[in-house]
Amino acid sequence: MADCNENRQATRHVVVVLYPDAHILDVVGPVEILAGASLFVGQGHAPYRITLVANHRGPVSTTSGLTLQADKGFSDAQGDKEVIDTLIVSGGHGAQSALEDSDLRDYVAWAAARARRVVSICTGAMILAELGLLDGRRATTHWWWCPVMSHKYPKVRLEPDALYVRDGEVWTSAGVTSGMDLSLALLEDDLGYDIAIQVARYNVMYMMRPGGQSQFSTQLLAQQAKVEGVIGDILSYIIESVGANLTVTALAARACMSERSFARKFKAATQLTPAQYVEAARLQAARVALEQKDEHIDAIAENSGFGNSERMRRAFQRHLAVSPSDYRERFQRRQPSPSQPPVLQKGAV
Repeated sequence: MADCNENRQATRHVVVVLYPDAHILDVVGPVEILAGASLFVGQGHAPYRITLVANHRGPVSTTSGLTLQADKGFSDAQGDKEVIDTLIVSGGHGAQSALEDSDLRDYVAWAAARARRVVSICTGAMILAELGLLDGRRATTHWWWCPVMSHKYPKVRLEPDALYVRDGEVWTSAGVTSGMDLSLALLEDDLGYDIAIQVARYNVMYMMRPGGQSQFSTQLLAQQAKVEGVIGDILSYIIESVGANLTVTALAARACMSERSFARKFKAATQLTPAQYVEAARLQAARVALEQKDEHIDAIAENSGFGNSERMRRAFQRHLAVSPSDYRERFQRRQPSPSQPPVLQKGAV
């Protein structure tokens, strides 16, 4: 990637790679964050000029059914002499098909060699990895695709729980809205903290979101759906009965197996020990309760199978790096009273 010294007052050229069935937020989320900086810098100065590039100039469909307008096709864009400051490769369901598009791969390789920095949003990391641009680098992608990426691209030093990762001038983000988190970090890197925090407040965002993407995954349910037979039945039982006695002894007896045989077959099917899976299921149940119910934390700990709030607190800190009370404060779904509409306080993020 080319070295390019930038003045803070320069207009940086950002190129966003788009393709059919990209996730619309993987494109417009980062674009809105970067474009929003113009509200808070000197009058008349646009810190970024953004170009959407696809196979052909014109409309490109996204997963939502809405279309975005590509400014240029790949061949026309390669004819430009203008310096690329930042190359952003979007993600979405169409990333798998995009991997097979030789024109797209050729353009991304060409542009990455000329850009000051290279960015991927969500599954856009798979495109960078396919081109070898992430070999030996730390990176992340959407939690759902982390196992696939880890298997297919073993040279990538994958960090599955990160919202975004910077390795030199290569930046990768997890799923969807984490592309906006990454974009705030790009803003801070370019224009300083003061501009970035103002853009965050304007968009009602955390400047630095707490926790990692494991907060938002439903990997247990996804895994449960893939495992059949006796172990699959046990997984369903664990998720539906988190408050029950779920020791290896009790679960093995339910499966009509010896404890050793049960533990071995369980780990082969899930890549987790029974105790690890049980704790994850209880953590998931507690998270749902904290998000949706007004029960006391002690009651949630008891109903979720942790036994007491201290044991639940340690599990939250270990897996999510937040306390149960902090998790509730940040993620509880609150229903505003019809007679008292919510008020956005000045300076709230």
